[in-house]
Amino acid sequence: MIALKALAAIIAVYWFFTLIYHAYGLRKLPKLPRIKDPPDEEPPVSVIIAARNEQEAIGKTLDSLTKQSYPNLEIIVVNDRSTDRTGDVAEQWQTAHPAKVRVVHIETLPEGWLGKNHAMYTGYRHAQGNLLLFTDADVAFHPDTIRSAVDYMRRHQADHLSLIPCFVTRSFWLRGFVHFFATTLYLNKHPWKPNDDRQTKEGIGIGAFMLLTRDAYERIGTHKRLKLTPDDDLQLGIRIKRAGLKQRYLIGTGHLRVEWYPSLSAAARGLEKNIFAGINYSLPVLFFVIFAVLLFHVFPYIGVLAFGGWTRLALGLAILFMLGVYFLYTVRVSGDKTPDPLVLPLHAVVYLFIFARACVLTMKRGGICWRDTFYRLEDLRRGN
Repeated sequence: MIALKALAAIIAVYWFFTLIYHAYGLRKLPKLPRIKDPPDEEPPVSVIIAARNEQEAIGKTLDSLTKQSYPNLEIIVVNDRSTDRTGDVAEQWQTAHPAKVRVVHIETLPEGWLGKNHAMYTGYRHAQGNLLLFTDADVAFHPDTIRSAVDYMRRHQADHLSLIPCFVTRSFWLRGFVHFFATTLYLNKHPWKPNDDRQTKEGIGIGAFMLLTRDAYERIGTHKRLKLTPDDDLQLGIRIKRAGLKQRYLIGTGHLRVEWYPSLSAAARGLEKNIFAGINYSLPVLFFVIFAVLLFHVFPYIGVLAFGGWTRLALGLAILFMLGVYFLYTVRVSGDKTPDPLVLPLHAVVYLFIFARACVLTMKRGGICWRDTFYRLEDLRRGN
């Protein structure tokens, strides 16, 4: 029982200091302010969209991009071997906005590339702008998003700016999973650290909005250095920081909206491609993640019901501190006032299932199937 009390105390102390640390740190994670007056100088921006089988979403994205208040803008849609009407829809927008929209078609994928990464690199090769904005085919932009982002980036003399979008979810379980996934990511990838110019180790990036200078992109080797990296957005952000370049990571929930996945089952299938990559294809890390989530996220709830006395008190405090951390991120960062954290252990179990499933399937199949293309695990490991 002494060991159990000690364990409960350790968990409570961990969550207490985690709450204090993240509450203090998040004060250094600002929201992107919306610009009021046009700046004196607005350099050319090339928006690069990699699109494969996105006929349902690409039109809405292009609609929001063509309505941007930023005047010096080109939009490059890279149609990556789509088998639906993505290319036709994009060309309709090109016809309607010939001065802004350009479509590039990819018919074959070169060996040694992931499709999306090759499409991003292809878009860069066609881009004319001094600033490059990599984004996804299912993102909706506020009309002043790009103008606000470019102004902020120039005022802070940043080389790279990434924005946290508002994630649109259709169900309780999907919303809870997205919040749990994001919060556990931020428990390890402290989101305010990229804004600290004194450190060059902790970088980050989100694929919905990756704005960087052409020079910075070329200095880190472009996507040619990330040919077989499923989590290319995160790794690009890390490379930016480790190159000693200036990075900014901001809350952009008032500027961007994206439906990451339409359902929980779609999220489970979609994350098959990059969860194992996120832990460097390491089995020991997989087991550690499972153990840590069970111990620090699930066990306190079980312990409060199963034990009494000081053990129950310590675990009860741990739950309160833990909920404080999760409400910090769901309200402060996601901008979503929801009771999801109150059933946190259930979301933790769902998270563990999706996490473990993705890793096991990758090992069982010997690779990942992403957008109808199979990539071998040995090639992914070598590329990583």
